[in-house]
Amino acid sequence: MSVLQVLDLGLAILVLAVACWTIAAREVFSAVVGYVAYGLLLSIVWIRLYAPDVALTEAAIGSGVTGVLLVTSAARLRGAGGVVAAAPPAASERFLAAALAVLVAAAIAAVVLTLPEPAPTLAPEARAGLPATGLGNPVTAVLIAYRSFDTMLEKIVLLLAVVGVWSLAPDRYWGGAPAPLGRARPEGALLFLDQALVPLGILVGIHIFWVGADEPGGAFQAGAILAAMWMIVMIARLSAPPRVGARWLRLALNAGPAIFLAAGIAGVGMAGNFFAYPAGFAKPIILFIEAFMLLSIAVTLPMLVAGPPRRSPEP
Repeated sequence: MSVLQVLDLGLAILVLAVACWTIAAREVFSAVVGYVAYGLLLSIVWIRLYAPDVALTEAAIGSGVTGVLLVTSAARLRGAGGVVAAAPPAASERFLAAALAVLVAAAIAAVVLTLPEPAPTLAPEARAGLPATGLGNPVTAVLIAYRSFDTMLEKIVLLLAVVGVWSLAPDRYWGGAPAPLGRARPEGALLFLDQALVPLGILVGIHIFWVGADEPGGAFQAGAILAAMWMIVMIARLSAPPRVGARWLRLALNAGPAIFLAAGIAGVGMAGNFFAYPAGFAKPIILFIEAFMLLSIAVTLPMLVAGPPRRSPEP
């Protein structure tokens, strides 16, 4: 057994151990910390599977943004008095849940083990059409060129999620701003980290977006990084969450899906099909779409974390 195989085996055991610890944790904060650690370990797993784009997304969304969202939710639950603990499940229910989990795991393992060698793939066809898009990153080509409609709908789902969160606000707060994040008087270490990390994070996010056309990265990963930087700024109280009725916020939230849809409709006239790109102009159009998608993602995710409006709109 090689050194890499030993490391992979140790990583697999560690992932399972952290997953079990996260499920068994009784305190909310401990469970959230376990979840974040689990997401970071999965990022390493995706790297070992030679899927850096998925690893970037897992680290940014699975651990970063989702971790902040869970921590914020836990803090708000504590502020509201927590939740009433339900009665522990009976032994028969626990046994049934464990048996069902084992059955599902066995079914997945059976499917994986019975796949033909080599496994069926559309990778050759995807790479064959890559020169027509002008892109060097096949993942970006799949998301923006081959399955554009699905990608656009994913961003619309994020937008609808923000609308759903805002709809939880009482009528008197509609148009106002969410409650401030973080402590009223943040510690000096947090302020220092914020001032040192945010400028670097913004540069990394812009770089990830720019190289995403030819290397691992893209609008979603870069948008998640920029969103995390904005959330850090709000948690340190260097910036307050904006009013949900602000026009610039509404435009930023809708810019990505709107531009994406407009480009798809324009493809009917320019290339003869919905979401088709004219020859020789595919890459500039895709980068144009991704720039606005980056803006919408960088604004949407912090608004989901900030929650519904809790302050009355300014007169």
